[in-house]
Amino acid sequence: MTIKNNNSAIILLSGGQDSTTCLAWAKEKFDKVYALTLHYGQLHKIELESAKKIAKLNKVPLKIYKTDLFKEFTKNALLNKEIAIKAPKNKLPSTFVPGRNLIFLSIAAIYAKQLGITNIITGVCQTDYSGYPDCRDEFVKSLEKTTNLAFGNTQNSENWIKIHTPLMWLTKAETVKFMQQLGKIEILKYTHTCYKGERPACGKCPACVLRLKGFKEAGIKDPLTYK
Repeated sequence: MTIKNNNSAIILLSGGQDSTTCLAWAKEKFDKVYALTLHYGQLHKIELESAKKIAKLNKVPLKIYKTDLFKEFTKNALLNKEIAIKAPKNKLPSTFVPGRNLIFLSIAAIYAKQLGITNIITGVCQTDYSGYPDCRDEFVKSLEKTTNLAFGNTQNSENWIKIHTPLMWLTKAETVKFMQQLGKIEILKYTHTCYKGERPACGKCPACVLRLKGFKEAGIKDPLTYK
């Protein structure tokens, strides 16, 4: 099926707070939005269930693609329960999955090309991020150029694929306020953030701490349930 509509977009939907916020933004900006979720061997399948629920609530078609690439070649706390969740100073956290956004965005680009879509959306953020190098603006811009070179697209042509990062320069508090402005804050109760895969969320892992900090600074109550 080819859509041939440049006012359509594909969003990488993880089931988390940031991608769900991006989905709310995308629904305002584009005529048609398609969601893509990657089942990459993550320990917590609750992420997939969250993505399904959020896509359904937003009436967005969802495609789940399974890949064992990361489990075969990488070792980290999101894929291996024997690795502790750590965020040492001046080092990459144990939750970093090497190449994840590189592969995710590449898969999304291939999917977009088949549908004739030129807009890809991802919730990466350089302001309040966890030290992941593949969440930086420099990386996204570089990959956008590389992807188009790989597809033989010339810049400013109608086929040029654009990677949108609406949260790139927002703090977590600003992201919370952004979602409130979009009128979708309550949907965040269906999202999954906790690195421990718990629901109610643990409230103590680095991901939960960052999320709670954002809501506190925004002066808005997190609709998610915590222990």
